[in-house]
Amino acid sequence: MALIRSVFQDELDGVSQTLLDLANMVSDSMGKATDSILNIDLKLAEEVIKTDEQIDTVQHDLDARIIDIIARQQPVASDLRALVTALRMSADLERMGDLAHHVAKIARLRHPEAAVPAETVEIIRGMGKVAQEMATKTGQVISSRDTNLAREVEKDDDQMDDLHRKLISTIISMKWDKGVESAIDLTLLGRYFERYSDHAVSVSRRVYFLVTGTFE
Repeated sequence: MALIRSVFQDELDGVSQTLLDLANMVSDSMGKATDSILNIDLKLAEEVIKTDEQIDTVQHDLDARIIDIIARQQPVASDLRALVTALRMSADLERMGDLAHHVAKIARLRHPEAAVPAETVEIIRGMGKVAQEMATKTGQVISSRDTNLAREVEKDDDQMDDLHRKLISTIISMKWDKGVESAIDLTLLGRYFERYSDHAVSVSRRVYFLVTGTFE
């Protein structure tokens, strides 16, 4: 019985490690996606787009593993909660990869022109920085199950919301003279970064729930 439990625990640990790997992958992707759009780097944009396929594969394999574990082990109580929560977290992380992919696609679409006007470069740079840092911290939350750190991720989202509001205010300002196409690109970019951070918060909230059994 002890051996069976040991094997099961190894499987649970493997699930957690893959979630951490996914968090690191989507963090790296968003960092590169931001660089690609700010530096008009087509090669980097293509790398992000290709990496999204790898992220999808890892997520699909993880979900299959989790379902297999549930079927074989028939876990109950906290073990079942951990596995069901992992399924939901993997979906959030996969979506974060998609959003980094979307940022890179705008960089590719506008190349060799800049998708981000000079007036908004620092805002987009800030949004990319916050997004990547939130994803990295989310990985730390997954690894440590630190509920205080999980709460920090939610507070970090306030920075993203502030930057998003600043971006929208710039676009709708009477001083805006970069045209409709640029305004649409920036509106989409702002939405991608904002949704990315929302998914990071979702993952952290799920870890909090996993540890405490409650949502705050």
